[in-house]
Amino acid sequence: MAQVELLNVIKRFGTTEVVHGADLSIEDNEFIVLVGPSGCGKSTILRMIAGLESISAGEITIDGQPVSKVPPKDRNVAMVFQNYALYPHMTVFDNIAFSLKMAKEDKQTIREKVGIAAEILELKPFLNRKPSALSGGQRQRVAMGRAIVRRPSVFLFDEPLSNLDAQLRTQMRMELKKLHLKMGTTTIYVTHDQIEAMTLADRIVILKDGHIQQVGTPIEVYEQPANSFVASFIGNPPINILPAEVTCDKKPTIMLGDLALPVSPPESCAKGRKLLVGIRPETIKRAESRQKHNNYWQVKGRVVVSEILGGQSLLEFTCGGNVTMIAELEGRVPARPGESIELAVDLNHLLLFDPESELAIV
Repeated sequence: MAQVELLNVIKRFGTTEVVHGADLSIEDNEFIVLVGPSGCGKSTILRMIAGLESISAGEITIDGQPVSKVPPKDRNVAMVFQNYALYPHMTVFDNIAFSLKMAKEDKQTIREKVGIAAEILELKPFLNRKPSALSGGQRQRVAMGRAIVRRPSVFLFDEPLSNLDAQLRTQMRMELKKLHLKMGTTTIYVTHDQIEAMTLADRIVILKDGHIQQVGTPIEVYEQPANSFVASFIGNPPINILPAEVTCDKKPTIMLGDLALPVSPPESCAKGRKLLVGIRPETIKRAESRQKHNNYWQVKGRVVVSEILGGQSLLEFTCGGNVTMIAELEGRVPARPGESIELAVDLNHLLLFDPESELAIV
């Protein structure tokens, strides 16, 4: 088990800086997920921790010991790749045992360690098979087994589920969570999938263009996003981000197009101040089903399109002339395009951002 720290880590490829002064402290036994769009630097950070990429400046420590100049094989970390990286000519047993054989472990120890890993990952019936005879999920479990037998201080996962179909990804997410609970090993996991991040992480690290945008628990980054990028990236369906302006007739008012929000703007927001208003789709209810308290804002809208997704419905609608939002409603709502609908927005979860800095306004 180990604590991992990144201290002002910078990575350049030639003259191009792709990771800009990353500072991050990962606690012992923690499951940290690095998430962000393609090209944000998350896999580069993982590879620098593994020693597969050098750092241009700063320092990385594992259990307080600087490792930036330590070869990958001596860092006591194990990495699981997106493409499994299995030896096709070897059996499952031999794939899992490979690193132990390279370390010249005795045969009995190898059998015991492989047996324990196979038991944890439910691979015992497949130990004599070759990778070509396995499903995608089974191959990924073999790759994890190869990491487990090394008893590393840190597990590194680089988008390990991206090659799997949707149903298998859901199943493997549960397997990964159970594996972490059993092993208790510090785990750093890279993904571009915010659902994986929300379901797996103790804390999420959200990156954009090589900069860390926010670090926090799934609930913290969802309910208290540091900026509009974090708010937009975390959440499915994505948050509605709407341009607004503070006006002052009789009293300061936030206007969404022709609609006046029934909330007072923050004291820092003077007349004429431009804002971005964030409204989560699930905070919009059907008017007849809303809870009866005065913190709901009732709006009349017109349906653009609706999608029924089993127990929920996604509804795109317009209101106030030119304001378009998406609502995630409970149950099946067979609304037709052009149909009028009454909805209510829960103002308890309204978010405000500055359109220039994109930072949250408290």
